[in-house]
Formats: sequence, C-alpha cells, structure tokens
Amino acid sequence: MAAGGVAAALLAAGALRFGSFVLKSGIASPVYVDLRGLVSHPGLLRQVLAPGGEPLVADLLFQTAKDAGLEYDCVCGVPYTALPLATIICSEKQVPMLIRRKEAKDYGTKRLVEGTINPGETCLIIEDVVTSGSSVLETAEVLQKEGLKVTDAVVLLDREQGGKARLEERGIRLHPVCTLSGLLDILQQQGEVDAEMVEKVKDFIRGNVFEPVAQNGPAPMKRICKELSFRARAELPGVHPVAARLFTLMEKKQTNLCLSADVTGSKELLQLAASLGPSICILKTHIDILNDFTQEVVKELRALADRHEFLIFEDRKFADIGNTVKHQYEGGMFKIASWSDIVNAHVVPGSGVVKGLKEVGLPLQRGCLLIAEMSSQGSLAMGKYTEAAVQMAEENSDFVFGFISGSRVSKKPEFLHITPGVQLQAGGDDLGQRYLSPKEVISERGSDIIVVGRGILSASDRLQEGEKYRKAAWESYISRLGGHV
Repeated sequence: MAAGGVAAALLAAGALRFGSFVLKSGIASPVYVDLRGLVSHPGLLRQVLAPGGEPLVADLLFQTAKDAGLEYDCVCGVPYTALPLATIICSEKQVPMLIRRKEAKDYGTKRLVEGTINPGETCLIIEDVVTSGSSVLETAEVLQKEGLKVTDAVVLLDREQGGKARLEERGIRLHPVCTLSGLLDILQQQGEVDAEMVEKVKDFIRGNVFEPVAQNGPAPMKRICKELSFRARAELPGVHPVAARLFTLMEKKQTNLCLSADVTGSKELLQLAASLGPSICILKTHIDILNDFTQEVVKELRALADRHEFLIFEDRKFADIGNTVKHQYEGGMFKIASWSDIVNAHVVPGSGVVKGLKEVGLPLQRGCLLIAEMSSQGSLAMGKYTEAAVQMAEENSDFVFGFISGSRVSKKPEFLHITPGVQLQAGGDDLGQRYLSPKEVISERGSDIIVVGRGILSASDRLQEGEKYRKAAWESYISRLGGHV
C-alpha cells in the first residue's frame, strides 16, 4: 500500500511530527511535515528493499504517474525538496530532466530553467507536499513561459487543504501518492498516533482550506487565518534578529509608531529622539539633510536609542550596483552601518544591491527593508515590481526582514510591513503625497508600523501629537487581533 510506504519513510526520516507548530503562514498546526531531511536518508528515496518489498519515495511517485496513464516528455522537480526525487526518477527511468531555478543568476546564461528545452513537449511536475498548490503553479508558469505544456503534477503528500482544487482550476491535474488523512489512518492502525490526535489534525485540515480563486485573481485565502501578535511573531523560528527585537520592544512599549525625523539640524534631531523616544519603536532619519552632521551626533543618537529602546532606521533608499552600495553603507562621511539598525533599498538594480549591503550589514546584525510600494501618486512600485520585491526578500531573509509598502504584501509573518504617508486624517499634498489614516493602514491593509513625519513635526505640541498617533496605531493593531493580544 502506497500510504504505508510513505508513512514508514516519513517516520524513519523524522519528517512527520505531531504537537504544536507555527507554520510559515502563521497558523498554529498540530502536524508538521518537512521532507527536507529525506536527502540524508538515501535508502528512503529509492527502492532498496528486497524483491517483493514495498517501493519507497521516488518509486512511489513514478508508479503513481504510471498508474494514472500519464504521458510526458520530461520531468521537473519543484525546488528544492523535490529536486532529489526528480533526479532519482529521471536517472533510473531514463527520462529527461529539467531544473527550475528560484531566481535567475546575474551571470552566464541567466536562465530560469536548465536543461534541454523542446517547446511543445509535455513536462511532468514532481512535488513533495502540496498545501495551497502555489509552488506547483509557480513552477508551471516558468515552464509554460519556455513553451512547455504542463497538464499534470505528481505529489508525495496532499495535505487536502485546497491545493488540488486550485490546481485543477488552472488546468493541472494533481496525482497524490497519498493524502494526509489517509496517512493518519495508517499511522493510527499501526499504533503510531492515537485517535485524539488523528481527529485533531483532521479538524485542522477541515478548518484551514485554501479557497480556489479565478485565474489572475488574488492570492489564495484560508477560511480561517489567525492573526499572530507581535510577541508570537518574535518567537517564530527563523525570524530575523532585528525583526525579533522590534516585535519584542513594540509589545513592551505598546507602540507601532515610527517617527520620520526629517529635520535639518542635529540639535532638533536629538531633541526629537529624547522627547518622543518613549513613544516610538523606530526613529527614521535622512542623515544627509543635516546641515551640521558629525559622528558625535550619531553617537548621541545611538545612546538615546538604547536608553529609550527604539531602533534607528536610515532611510537611504540604496539603489545602485552591489559594490557601490557596499561602500555607501560602510564608508563615506556618514558610516551608516556603524550606527543604523535598519536601512532600505530599491529592487530596481536586482539582487546585487541586497548582496552588497548584506556583506556589510550581516556581520553587524543589521537588517534591511525592501521598498515594495510607495505612497506617492503615480508611483511605479506596484504589480510585478512588488512581486519581485517579495521574492527578493524571501531569497535573502537572512538580511531582509520586511518591506516599505502601503499594505501587507507578504503572508509570511516573519516579515514586517512599514507604511509611510500616514496622518490622522486621510488626504494628500500638492506634491503628490497621499496620506492614509492609522486605522486604514493597520486594521484594513494589514501593515504593522505607521511612519509619521509632518503630522507630528508640524504640531505645536509634538509630544502630545505623537501620543495621539501611537494610541491610534496601537488600538488599530489590537482591533486587528480581535480585541486582545
């Protein structure tokens, strides 16, 4: 029985665990499936048992395709976990293989698909686990752009959370070796898991299903999606150290307000940091507009940040080639990396801009925000540009921990979203700046932190006005959580 073979393989590799786990989506799950460890168990990847024994992972995938009567010319494994599975199948069954890159290299052929591509041929996709089907769809899109036909995908485990229906809506038939509920039944029969846990997992599956959406429609949404608190997000495995610090101090100080200190004198900058420091989580600077900048100024600013527990964000908007931004970040008269916790960058130059900044910032435990959207009228930072920013962030999550955006652009709770252009009353100015209210940004658009400049700086009582914004943003966050943390 296929499910029995999968159950044995997953248990042997420690790839199937029960308990309480926070998934990438931010949802707490009673079951965790992680097949990446299979690569360290070569005997589980291919058939190594005696004749008459049960076939293992790669053989099960191949047999599932054969039993379904699928005809195909080549095979492509979804990166990265399915790559070794596809490799074994293609090697042993003598089927041509294609490799899909997650990102194009900025040298060589710069191709997203490696291998011999013959437009018009049919490519079978191999995947390890399907939840929403997004990874299969992404791979299919890349292959289809190369002129290949994609009609079927074979998966080891279908979590039964809507991926199959979503793929079928896009014209791709999903053929699972086994389903999660079927696997649970086998494990219960074998005494590996009790009836209470089986029912708990099945309830979770039924309550967390990705709804099919029309082609070119919005991203899939779950029927139930629990919003995580900042405290819970700080404890997520793999969260960036800067993000963890920020989440933690936001909860401690009950503030998700960033002050945009766009002033031209160092005395005023330090006064703002001293007076409003207790009310903010981030102080954003444009250090190059100071008329009297010295390293002593940033030394004092750093001391105020440590005293009042806020982070410093130099809004430099790096946008050059890697080698140039590396020097801009590390050297020059400002020496930004030596004092600023956070910087940001445009994605226009490509991944080189992040790589250059990372070389300097990573050893110092600094973090970077990518500009995914802008608040100015007529901005070109939208659509494909925004998608590219999210992809670049995910590929560099050891340094990039969030986005400058007008709304939530990534569903991964490890990433922070920071929104500029906020005032208590929505509106705009004569130079194309559009203003949103804290409630619209935090409660409705799903951002985490509001950035306020002129709304506070133009007030006669800056401290009082800052407190108004802090309370408005924090109350909107509490409302988003359902009224409690």
